[in-house]
Order: sequence, then C-alpha cells, then structure tokens
Amino acid sequence: MSVTAVPLRTPLLRGERRPRIALVGLPGGGKTTLFDAVSSTAPQRGELTGTHRVYRECTVQIGFDEASVVDLPSIHSLHHLEGDDLSALKYLLWGDERPPVSVHEDSGPPAPFAPPDLIIQVVDASSLQSHLELTLELSQLGRPIVLALNHMDEAAKKGLYINIKALQELLGMPVVPTVALMGQGLAQLFSTAVDAARAATCPLPQPPSRHIADSLQALTTAMNRPEIHTAFRVPHPLLLVQFAAADGFIEEELGQHFSALLPEFQALREAAGERLPRPLADELHADLHHRAATLVEAALRMGSPTARRDWRYWLDELFLHPQWGLIGSLAVFAAVLFVVFEISGWIDSMTTARLTETFVDWQPQSTGGVVGRAVLDGLIGLVGIVVPYMIPLVMLLVALEEAGLMHRIAFVVDRGFHQIGLHGGVAVPFLLGLGCNVPAISGAAKATSGRERVIASVLITFVPCSARSAIILAIAGKYLGAAGVFGIFALTLIIIAGMGRLLSRRNRELGPGQVQEIPVYALPTWRVLLAETWERTSDILTIVTPLLVGGSVVLALLNHVGADNLINILLTPVTVWWLGLPLALGVPLLFGVLRKELSLLMIYQALGTQEIGSRLDSVQIVTLLLFLTFYIPCVSTFAVMLKTIGRRDALFSVATSVGTALLVSGVVRIMLGGVRMFAG
Repeated sequence: MSVTAVPLRTPLLRGERRPRIALVGLPGGGKTTLFDAVSSTAPQRGELTGTHRVYRECTVQIGFDEASVVDLPSIHSLHHLEGDDLSALKYLLWGDERPPVSVHEDSGPPAPFAPPDLIIQVVDASSLQSHLELTLELSQLGRPIVLALNHMDEAAKKGLYINIKALQELLGMPVVPTVALMGQGLAQLFSTAVDAARAATCPLPQPPSRHIADSLQALTTAMNRPEIHTAFRVPHPLLLVQFAAADGFIEEELGQHFSALLPEFQALREAAGERLPRPLADELHADLHHRAATLVEAALRMGSPTARRDWRYWLDELFLHPQWGLIGSLAVFAAVLFVVFEISGWIDSMTTARLTETFVDWQPQSTGGVVGRAVLDGLIGLVGIVVPYMIPLVMLLVALEEAGLMHRIAFVVDRGFHQIGLHGGVAVPFLLGLGCNVPAISGAAKATSGRERVIASVLITFVPCSARSAIILAIAGKYLGAAGVFGIFALTLIIIAGMGRLLSRRNRELGPGQVQEIPVYALPTWRVLLAETWERTSDILTIVTPLLVGGSVVLALLNHVGADNLINILLTPVTVWWLGLPLALGVPLLFGVLRKELSLLMIYQALGTQEIGSRLDSVQIVTLLLFLTFYIPCVSTFAVMLKTIGRRDALFSVATSVGTALLVSGVVRIMLGGVRMFAG
C-alpha cells in the first residue's frame, strides 16, 4: 500500500491560533458569493454595533488549518464614512477592543469578536480600477491583505487579460484569480490567506504621490506623537491621510481628546493645501484615482474576447454554472439510476437470481438443515448486495471522482445541502445510497465528521436503495400507475428535506465550512479504480456478512418452530389497527430488516399469491409501500452505523426510521381513507 507524504505547515492555525479573516469589498465584487461557497451550514449572523448592517461569521476548514471568516457589509471607501458605513471601518480597526478615543461613546465595541488578522479584498476583475482605489486605502490599515481577483471569467469575455504577477509586485500583496460563483481558485485563495496569516506580513502602505507627500511633511511630523497613536490605535499613514482629507470622524475625535493640538493640525493642513493646485481633499481623491489607473494600465492588457475554449471550458460551464450545473448533476444522477436499474439489475439476474434458482428445491425439514439453508440464504443475500449493486456503483462514483466531476457536483449542490445541515461533499454517498445504503453510510463517514456525520447517516437511511426502489416500481407501477410511483419518490424527497431541517436544528454544533477544491480533469486509471473500490468495500463485508447470515438463521428458526402466529398477534396494534393491513403481514414487515427483497417474498407467501391487488386495496398498497420505504433499510445498514456513528446515534437512527415509517404511512392511510370516503 503506497503512502503519500503531505507537507505540514507549522504552526497549525487551529483553536486559539485560528486567524480571523475579514471579507471586504465594493458591492458587486462577489464577496457574499465567495462566503456562501465556503461557509458552514449555519453561519452566525449579527449586526455591527449601532447599525443595521448585517455581518455573517463562521469557521472554515482550510486543509489542516482553520480560520474564522467574517463576511462584512460592502464598503466603498475608508474616507468620509458616516453612520453604518463607519461601523465597518471601526471593526476593521478595533474589533471588540475599543480604543481610548471611543470611551465616551455609549454603544459597545463595533463587533463581539476580535479584529481581523487578515483581510481578503474581493475585487471585480472586469471592473478593476474602482476596486483598486479601495485596495490602496486598505493597504494603510497595517494588516496582511490578499486580493481575490474575482469574476475572471467575465473579464476574459470582455477581452481583459490581467498580469497577476505584475499586479502582485506593484501592490506588494498576494493576488489570486478566482471565479467564486463556480468555485474556481477558492482553494488557492484560502491556502494563500492562511500562509499570509502565518507569516503576518503586511503590505507596504501605498503613500500619496510625491508632490502631496512633500506638502504634508510638516503635518506628518506634527501628528506623529505617541499619545495620539496610543489614543487612536491606528497606523500613522492612515490617520494622516484621513485627517488630511478632512474626515469628520477623525477630526471630531481629535477635537474631543486633543483640543489644544487641533488648531495647529488644521493650520498645517491648510498650509499643505495652499501648495497644491486644488484643495487638499480634492487632490488626495484625484491622486488616488490616478494611482489606481496607473496600476490598471501596468497590469491590464486588452485582447480578443474570443479566446480558445476547449472541452474543459464547456464541461465547467455545464457542471459549475449555478443553473446549468444542476442539469449536469441531474445527468450524473440519471447515469447512476441507469447503473442501478439496468446494469446492476442485469448483473443481479445473472448472479443472485441464478444462485437462488439453483437451490430453490432444497427445503430441509430438520433443524440442522434449516440452519444450513439459512446460512446459504444469507450468503446469497450478501452476493446480491455486493456483486450487482455495491461494486458497480462504487466503481462508477470513484471514476467520476477521479475524473473531477464529483467535486464540481458537490460544489454546485453545496448550498442546497446547507438547508439540511450538510455540505455538498455528501452528494457522492447520497448517490451511492440509490444502490445500497451500506457503502453510502460508510462513504458519508469519510466525508463528514461530528454531528454532520450523524445527520448524513440518518438521512441516507431514507434514500430508496435498489431493493426498495425495485419494490416500489414492481408494486406501485403495477397497481398504482406512474402517478403512484412518482408520488412515493416525491414524498421520499420531501421527508429527507424535512428530516434534514429538523436534525440540523436539533444539532446546532455543526462542523466548519469547507473550501472545496475544483481539481483539473483527469482520466481514471484501472489501478486507481480497483484499489479505491476495494478500500471502500472490503471492510463492509466483514460487518455485513455475520449479521446477514445470523439474521437469516434467526428468522429461519422462528419459522421452523412456528413462532409466526405469535409474532403476528403481538404486532396487531401496528399492522391491523394503525396501518390497516392484514394480520399475516406482521412477520414480513418485521423481518424486512434482513433484506427488503426478502420482505417482498414473505409478503407474497403470507398473502398466498403474487397478485397482491386481489388481497389489498389501493389504500393498503400505498400504506404498505410507504412503510417499507421509510422503515429500517436492513440489518446491514444498522451494523455499519454502529461502526461509524456509535451505538447511541445508531439506535436514534433506528427509532427515527421506525417512527417516520409509522407516522407517514399511518397519516397517509388516514388521509386517503378520508378522501375515498368523501368521494364515495
């Protein structure tokens, strides 16, 4: 077994070392889109002190590191801010630690958490100049900055090509191209951010042009006082430029705390303006605009908007586009269904079905023979799970992962999965659950942790596996028609969504957000396919085999000693009173936990016919199918949950499954009975 060495960057930024990253930018830059792409399923929300400006904050996993990411309200400039806009600047400067100049304020600190250790400015690459003006201002804050050059796809469509390396050198800060809407560049962006936070290297402030700096020299010297720096806790270049631009907040605080010095500062500011061709504030604004334009001119070149687009571009347009990506995901979903119902069905007919036919005539009567037959049935059932459904589906999904498609699907569906307390990374296990819930839960355990693992495992038990889907298609398709089949599957989706919302509210301590990497496309190799398939299925066999065989033996012995009637009588309150089903269906429903196909065969035997429509009316058929759909998938699924989420949560999942099956099937039965009575 090959071992891949992963370089570990230290110190690890976790726990108390976890840095705080503020997302800052002008409106339209894609800041909120970027936060949504990496956020946890339940980010914290709040308002900056004394404002109605909403921020969001969550922990995000970045490789082995973590960061607290804050999505701040949009900000246009650092100059002449008032009211709500000023609060965003106060947070960037001070966080939850109020400086001495604000002790007279009645309100609390700007935010309930520390100021950022690093700033990610999200910039619209297709409209660069106005964003770079804010970049020049942010460079004076004295904090590490990483520039997220977003909307690179839009810039390319306009024929704009940006020299990333040149822009980095000119600004003195890391610049990472991204397309946040499609998840491109986000892994590199946050990896660069944690490296910058670890190094704690701040970009050099971008001073005004030489002629302005010369005119401000006397004011610079006068304001460079330790007591002023202590009172404001603001970098001197920022404080100087803010006062020179006649910023109302800075001037007011200077008047309150340094009233004796303020007239001198104002006189020096006026003198500086007299040396310039226009008022100082106007000159500073024009200079900022000019310097940003110079940066754009140096880093940007125009080209043809018709750049060559190969198959990778069009695949990304299909799988990463917010709308088209859903269609691409549905296409993969259809491919999985094809494997389940066509390829896996054919393999099942060539393996399990033939094994069953081979031994169908062996019906021993002795206790030893019954046990032997039960062991054989359990092994045949194991073959029926592993060979037709588990291996082909796992191989298909491994191939899609190695090709890079599943990462793209996970990114597109991530926001939808947030509604049920999960990340898009569980899309693969959910698809795998269409074939068999056993490897699906095992896959979810690898893709999640903590309470999210529990939520994913519980919800996967409601995904109709191939056995349950086959029962629905066989019975509902025959007696209820296409509308009945669609209704049952639609109700399954509704139940999964509803249960997800309930479970996510019950388990508020959900895991951190995830930065999903979008890998390059690659062609899967047989060596990787076989190795990954074996790794994901081998340990399942050791869990499933003893329980499936043991359960089969227990069921056979109960039948052998004639305990069927007793079990049916004990289950009367459930089967007859609540579900309205015949008494004889108690044992088939109970022992459907071994395998759902076995449950269907036992139903045929209990009713004495395969034409169950002659013994059950339409309401009873719907009730029966719904109960089988939501009832515990099988004992193998329970065994895997014991291993992955522990006894307590596995038992909770069983209780949830049984309770949902009873509630949904019973309520639907009552509703359909009422409709039939009203219609009659």
